[in-house]
This record gives sequence, C-alpha cells and structure tokens, in this order.
Amino acid sequence: MRFKPALAMASLLIIMMLFAMPCLAADNVRVIEVSGTGEARATPDIAHLALEVETHAPTAEECSSKNAALAQKVVQQLKDKLAGKGTVLTGDYSLNPEYNEPGPHQRPTITGYTAQNTITVETTELSLLGSLIDGAISSGANRINYLNFGLRDDTKARQDAIANASKDAQAQAQALATSLNVKLKRVVKATTIPEREPIMPMARVGMMSAGVNAPTPIEASQIVVSATVSLTFEIE
Repeated sequence: MRFKPALAMASLLIIMMLFAMPCLAADNVRVIEVSGTGEARATPDIAHLALEVETHAPTAEECSSKNAALAQKVVQQLKDKLAGKGTVLTGDYSLNPEYNEPGPHQRPTITGYTAQNTITVETTELSLLGSLIDGAISSGANRINYLNFGLRDDTKARQDAIANASKDAQAQAQALATSLNVKLKRVVKATTIPEREPIMPMARVGMMSAGVNAPTPIEASQIVVSATVSLTFEIE
C-alpha cells in the first residue's frame, strides 16, 4: 500500500513541528543570571625556602671553589637540621666577571668574579624554618630569595570556596527576584569560573648577616582560596 504524496508531506510537517515545539518553548523561558564570589582560608602545611650563597674573588677559579665549599657546607647544615623531614636541592648557579668603572674613552677591565648558587628547601615541618634559616646563614648563605607557604592539597579549601560562592549567588538571585517581583524556580545552568592559584603568603628578606644572634621568627599566614559561581534561574 502506498501513501499519497499529500499525506506523506503532512506527516513530515507534523513531525517537524513536534521537534520544533521544545525549542520554541525554551526560547520563551524567562531567566535571570547572577554571579557570586566566595573565599576559604586554610592553614599552610608546606613551605618552600630559597637561599643563596654569593662569593667574590679575584679569579674565576678561586671564586667558584670558594662558593662550592660554602654551598656544600650550607647544604649539609640544612640536611642535618631537616633529618629527613624535607628535601634540599641546588640549582641556578652562575659565575660572572666584575668590571671597574672605566674613564672616558676607556674600556672596562675585569676586577674580579662573582659566583651565585641557589639552594632550595621543601619541608612540611614549618616549625623548623627559623632554625633552618639561622643554620644556613651561619654556614655561609648570605641571601634569602623567598620563603613561600602552600597547601599540599587544596581540594577541601577550593570546595568550601565554591560552596560560599554558590550561597552568595543564590542570595543575589533572591534579592534580584524580590526587587523585580518575580519568583525563582529551578536552576537551569550552573558554572564555576576558573580562578587563579590560591594566594600564597610570602616572606621576603634581603642580604643577611652571619653575625645575627637573635633567632629568626617565622609565622605563616593563612592561604586564601577564592571561587566564582555563575547561576541561571528560571523565573515566573
């Protein structure tokens, strides 16, 4: 049995209309969109310390040898104090000539050399930081490049920040709906906006003197993790 062309065309039109009806209905849905922000604070549980040994000498060989001896002494001091509760690495080594200030129409001449060797420490024993710094300085380190604090796992803090951001967005949506004299219905869309890395507290210190007898006090600030949540509500 064959369908007549007119009947077949009518059936096709009905099917197309059925598929189009949800799209048309979706276009008529009224919504409001809001964004909320939230923060969570957490106590750091890991620290990264970068120390530097800088030496000066008339010759490159003497400067390099002097720096290596001091760096080795500092590394050993740090390892002894850590007692397996962290790692010590060396890197970013440099050896550069020093020049005098030439007079008019004169070329600068080499007056000596400078060697710099960076030593980094990672530890979860934050209570050791003061003694680590003091021990490194007494062994020959003469610069602290940075002291950073962080979280080994920021999942919990990030989840709390997202939850706080979601609450903020919901409160904003309710206030907006009230002011517009409409009612909130279901959430039709929810997204989190990627945030930058958590704000890590940092301590910076310049050149240090090996003759300082007072212990170095270290107290870590809390780490701030932020989040932004965007919510779209259907309204009536």
